[in-house]
Amino acid sequence: MFYIAIVGRPNVGKSTLFNKIIGGRPAIVDDTPGVTRDRNVAIAEWRGKKFGIIDSGGFEPESRDKILSQMREQTMMAIEEADLIFLMVDGREGVTSVDEDIAKRLRKSGKRVSLVVNKMDSHKQESAEADFMGLGFEDVFPISAEHSIGLDPLLKNAVGEIKEEEHVEPEDEERPVRIAVVGKPNAGKSSLVNTLLGKSRMMVSDVPGTTRDAIDTEFTARGKRWVIIDTAGIRRKAKVTAKLEKYSVIMAMKAIERADVALLMIDGTEGAAAQETKIAGLVQEAGKACVIVVNKWDAVEKDEKTALRYEEGIRNLLKFLVHAPVIFVSATTGQRVSKILEVVEEVGAEYNKRIATSALNGILEEATKRKEPPVFRGKRVKLYFATQASAAPPTFVIMANYPDGVHFSYQRYLANRIREQGGFNKTPIRLLFRKPAGRRTGERERGGKR
Repeated sequence: MFYIAIVGRPNVGKSTLFNKIIGGRPAIVDDTPGVTRDRNVAIAEWRGKKFGIIDSGGFEPESRDKILSQMREQTMMAIEEADLIFLMVDGREGVTSVDEDIAKRLRKSGKRVSLVVNKMDSHKQESAEADFMGLGFEDVFPISAEHSIGLDPLLKNAVGEIKEEEHVEPEDEERPVRIAVVGKPNAGKSSLVNTLLGKSRMMVSDVPGTTRDAIDTEFTARGKRWVIIDTAGIRRKAKVTAKLEKYSVIMAMKAIERADVALLMIDGTEGAAAQETKIAGLVQEAGKACVIVVNKWDAVEKDEKTALRYEEGIRNLLKFLVHAPVIFVSATTGQRVSKILEVVEEVGAEYNKRIATSALNGILEEATKRKEPPVFRGKRVKLYFATQASAAPPTFVIMANYPDGVHFSYQRYLANRIREQGGFNKTPIRLLFRKPAGRRTGERERGGKR
C-alpha cells in the first residue's frame, strides 16, 4: 500500500489535515505544540484509491527535551516508512529556521516531497506562498486544513503516485497460505518463526526490536506451501533509540496487508495490553483471519484453570476478535507450536469458505422468525434475501427495504446466526445491507402487495 507521512514542526496543523483526510477526528487537535506525540496511522480513500496516512509528532531538530527528542525520532521513522512526504508549514508565520532544517533533511532522504502551506485562508496570506519556494520543493500546495480549502489538488497529486498491484499468482499452482506474525517487540515472534521453520532463520535476542525489517520465508509443511512473514518494530537504518513499541504499527500493518492469516503474539508473562489491542484492531480492519498465540507459557505459574482465566481476559479485551482461536505455546521449548499450523489451516478454510445461496437464505429466514428485524422510523425493516458476495473474508450482502434501519445489535445477531449455522466460527465475516434495485418501500410497496 502507498503511504503518505505528514511531517513538520509542532502546531502547524498536521493532525487537522490528518483528520480531514480520513474523515474523522481520531487524532487529538489542540493549540499546544507537541500534542501529537505518537504517530497515528490510518487507511484513507480518495476517488476510489486507498492509501495509508501517517500523522507524526512535531519535529524539533535541536531539542534536548526527552519527549521532543522521541517525537523527532518517530517523525524520522514516519519519513523512512512513507512513499510520499507532506511537509507542512504555517503560512501565517512564514519560513522558520526549523522549517529550513526539516526541508534540508527531507531533500537528503531522497523521498518525494509535497510542500503543504497551511492556514492560507485569506488573500493576504496567499501572497506569502512565494516565501516558501526557497525551501527547494517543486510541488507547493496552499491549503487551509481547518476549512478544507485546497485539499482536492493536494490529494489528486498524491494519489496519482499510486500504482495498481501487478503481482499475479501462477494459475497452475496453488497459492501458498501467507501468515503474518505480529505483536509488540520481544513477544517471541522470531523465536516462533525459527521453531516453525526448524532452523534459525531469524536473529533472536531478548532485546526488543532485534528484528529490523519484515522478512518473508516460504516453506512446506502438512503437504502445503506456506509463507511466513516475521514483522519488525523498526528498520535498521532508522537508528531509532526511543521506546520501540511506538514504531511497530506501520510494519505490522504492511505485513497484515500481505497476509491471509495473522498470528497475534502475546507475551504470556505480561498479558495483553494497549499495543496488542491496537495491532488486533489493524487485523480486524483489514478483514484478515487471526489466531491469538500466547507465547512463553512455560514461564507462567499456573494451575488447571489458568489457561481458561487467561483466555477470558483476552476475550474481554479483544471482544471484536471473538472468532479468533487462542493457543498457548512456548516458542523456545516447542510446546504446542506444531498445533499452530493445524489451527491456521482450519481458520484459513473458513476464511475462504463459500456457502450456497439457498442455505444462506434458510439461515436468514430462521433468524428473522426467531427475532424480528427492528422498526425504523415507524416501519418494520424487511430482509428479502441474502447472497455471499465474496470470500477471504466471507462477505454477505443482505437486501432490505431500509438498509440504514438495521441496528448494530441486530447486525451482530445475524452475524452470530450465520457463524453458528453456516460454519464460520473461526473467521471474520462482513455483512453489507443494500436496497434491491427497482424495489419500492414504504406505503407504495405495502399497497402493491394487497
